[in-house]
Amino acid sequence: MIYDCYAMYLCEWCRTRDQKLRCATIFRNFLIENRLMVTHHAVILFVLVPVSQKLRGELGDFFVGCIFTAELSTPFVSLGRVLIQLKQQHTLLYKVNGFLTLSTFLFCRILLFPFMYWSYGQHKGLSLLRVPFNIPLHCNVANAILISPQLYWFSLLCKKAARLFDTAKAKKDG
Repeated sequence: MIYDCYAMYLCEWCRTRDQKLRCATIFRNFLIENRLMVTHHAVILFVLVPVSQKLRGELGDFFVGCIFTAELSTPFVSLGRVLIQLKQQHTLLYKVNGFLTLSTFLFCRILLFPFMYWSYGQHKGLSLLRVPFNIPLHCNVANAILISPQLYWFSLLCKKAARLFDTAKAKKDG
């Protein structure tokens, strides 16, 4: 989480370095423009991780590990931002990275949740549809809170991918 925030700040610093702004100004602008993302990372790091570690005790290592697999999509998201800053959106690398971003995001951040419920169901002899009714309410609430932003971000990625291919198709047709 710290690395993600630092990398985002470095991107902002590189983007604005030609403007000869003071570091404090760049940092303030970064926090203002990225307040939702910085808040997201801070809440995960300083609230969710400590609380989940304290509350769960020795339980749930499998599920915590599953949640960490969500980060497998991060290098592709980061590479996409770097390629945009380098104005390389027209390259094959950008398109391949976009496909990998969508794929890893789908599998590691969206389908991860049904997989965890399915795995629990297999372990307890329950069907996937019965699992939510056989686990504590706070687990369902936590999963809903965790998947909600993933669904939103995935929809944004899909819209961006659709625009990329619409633009490519329009250039090809025109």
